[in-house]
Amino acid sequence: MNAKIHDFIYSHEGELKKLLGELVAIPSVMGKPSDNAPFGEEPKNALLYIEKICREMGFSVTNYENAVLCADYSPNGAPIELGILAHLDVVPAEGAGWTTNPFELAEMDGILYGRGVIDDKGPAVAALYALLCVKELGIPLKSGIRLIFGTNEENGSEDLEIYKKHDKFPKNVFTPDGSFPVINIEKGMIRGRFSAAFSDGKILSIDGGKVINAVPDLASAVLQSIPREKLLEAISRDESGVKFTIEQENDNFLVTATGKAAHASTPEGGKNALTALISLINRLTDNDALLGIEKLFPFGETDGNSLGLKCSDGSGALTCVFSRLALSQGSAVGQFDIRFPTCTTLSEVKEKCRKAFSESSFGFETTLEDEPHVVPENSNFVQKLLSVYEKIEGERGYCVAIGGGTYVHNIEGGVAFGAERGDTDYHMHGDNEFVTAQELLKDAVLFAEVIAEVCS
Repeated sequence: MNAKIHDFIYSHEGELKKLLGELVAIPSVMGKPSDNAPFGEEPKNALLYIEKICREMGFSVTNYENAVLCADYSPNGAPIELGILAHLDVVPAEGAGWTTNPFELAEMDGILYGRGVIDDKGPAVAALYALLCVKELGIPLKSGIRLIFGTNEENGSEDLEIYKKHDKFPKNVFTPDGSFPVINIEKGMIRGRFSAAFSDGKILSIDGGKVINAVPDLASAVLQSIPREKLLEAISRDESGVKFTIEQENDNFLVTATGKAAHASTPEGGKNALTALISLINRLTDNDALLGIEKLFPFGETDGNSLGLKCSDGSGALTCVFSRLALSQGSAVGQFDIRFPTCTTLSEVKEKCRKAFSESSFGFETTLEDEPHVVPENSNFVQKLLSVYEKIEGERGYCVAIGGGTYVHNIEGGVAFGAERGDTDYHMHGDNEFVTAQELLKDAVLFAEVIAEVCS
């Protein structure tokens, strides 16, 4: 470890926390777009604030349409060959479990709380102070560095499309928007939609799921002309582990299923309330469309076997989640999320889906398509990241394959390096999001060391 880098970062702890607090105080959730704020006023405000700080630190700054900010450090005009990509937008903080103000940085016992401290404002600040450290210490470099601050990672990464209209990414790019040591493989992804005509005198409606990229933990249905005793008996015999409750109004029953949420990339950790509810209803009625849905998405299945998709390799197993359904008299519209490993392709998965849905007389279309993202483990860039990780963390560095997509999924050669560590649950996207102060400082040291290693 370079002692000067360590000492510089730790001597600036107060400033680093102050800047993080100022960014956390900007509730940069995507809002209504306008001509000069493509993702809303608050993401723009966060970008303009970091632009002000970067200018004060002496970096060359370029603002692309108030969507992306680049801060360059290139001694003697050297070519820029390293990019560090972080984002300043955040998800909403609407949960009731916050014990602090989510938009006010709080520190208790060395732990920093606030929306964005781990995803991704904390890592963004760590990267900025890493670059300041390299600049102020005058570490000799042969190539330049670009910090790229985006504002739309949480809602589709359209900011990067704006960036690509104006500029190219550097040869080497990492994002501190994943986990350590290095994420070099990200599964491919399909998000799809299917539809069918629907009518049934007993099933008035079914509604389940809020977002497409999660196992739904809540689903409900309105049923009529089903004896209460028969409904209660079916619930008593259910073995899914999902909780069912009923409310009666005249001849109608509102049946609510409560399961367990999980991210679509790790669905085996959840209990799908929607598929459990469909299975329950199919034991009480006989509707072709609903039976067809259960045939394609049976409760407890997460590997896409019923769609003919089951496969796995060193990057993991294919996962499939039936995540949303809106069903009423006239139509049924469902949505699902598939993450597929490198042993298959986007076209193969699409064709198998198309065949399975057509056999059940469902219409099918994709709403998102991505091939797997793979960066060779033996690449020079990846090996340098692992070398720095081992030197600073004092443990073996290795590569990881994930089912989720990171900010670099569509950037050639891009990998994720940080900022989550081990199995720690940082409550990312949840209540009481946190990171420790020591982790934040260590991130800055790691990033400064990477800059020195890659660019010297």
